[in-house]
Formats: sequence, structure tokens, C-alpha cells
Amino acid sequence: MKDRFIRKTCCLSGVTLLAMGLLILWVISAQVANAATAREIDVSVDVALENFVKEVNGAQEFLDSARGVLVFPSVYKAGIGVGGEYGEGALRIKGKTVDYYNTAAASFGLQLGAQKKTIILVFIQDEALKKFRASSGWEIGVDASVALITIGAGGSIDSTKIKDPIVGFVFGQKGLMYNLTLEGTKITKLNK
Repeated sequence: MKDRFIRKTCCLSGVTLLAMGLLILWVISAQVANAATAREIDVSVDVALENFVKEVNGAQEFLDSARGVLVFPSVYKAGIGVGGEYGEGALRIKGKTVDYYNTAAASFGLQLGAQKKTIILVFIQDEALKKFRASSGWEIGVDASVALITIGAGGSIDSTKIKDPIVGFVFGQKGLMYNLTLEGTKITKLNK
């Protein structure tokens, strides 16, 4: 009797996880189906960069010296055991949008809930930007490493200490997020 109860409970738990996983995939695919227009992406990128400059001292000078800036203003992540995330953004060179991209990632493990974040990738070196633009699909941790920057005392960027070819910033609703990884995040060019 007890064994049969345990088997039924395990079976129900597996069905529940599967159903939740399918729900998450449905939510993410709905985001893909409602893909933003180029104009909508550009407006969102403008707002994300304005917030970045307001929140971080030295951000404008840092962005001005960058070879390129890839901004994903709204990356949505949801998960219950199995998770996924999706967002669309734009690559800007000298302040002008040159291409549009999407980002997607999957994750497994202990997770429950949903969140929205902004990802800003700054290309410091011409070679890193050239390699990124030449790729048909790009994965962080495979095609290149991205150093996630945490803001030091006083909330400012010390660009003299940044030696990495690509640096990233991740913002949540309450500001800069810590203890994150972008490993395994895939970035693909969009036709807009």
C-alpha cells in the first residue's frame, strides 16, 4: 500500500514538473511570437542605456570609449526546475544601431519563479567586436568570455582596471545584479 502511494506521488510530481516545464516553454515562445519591431527595440535600448548612465558613475565615458555595445533591455526568465530565458536587443556602434539580436538560454536545477533583467555587453576591443559580428550564432563561454562587472565603492566604473575584451553588466529591478553567470547564453542575429 505504502509503495503504491509513493509511486503515485512520484508519478504526479513528474507530471507536475513536466506540465510546469511546458508552461514555461509556452511563455517564452509567446515572447518570441510577439517579437518587437526594430523601432520598439531601439526605444527600449535608449531607456536601458539612460538608466545605466544614471545609476553608474563613469558609465557615459566608458560607453563612449567602447567599440560596440550590445543591449538587451528586457530579458525574461522563468523556471520551475527547468527554466529558460529570452530577450531581444540591438548592437550599437558609435551610438547608432547596426544590427538586432536575440538572446536565449536554458537552465536546470533548483529554480522557481520569473524575473526580468537588462543585459549590457560592452566590446572593448575591435577584434572581439569583429569576431562577434562575423559569427552566425555566438555563445558566451564557448565563442568568447564575458567578464561580469560589479560596481565598486561609490558606484562608479574604474575603466583603467578593465582589461577584458568584453565586459557585461546585468541589471534587475533593484539595480545591478551580483553572483550571476552568462555562461551558455546564446546570441543570434535577427533580421529586422
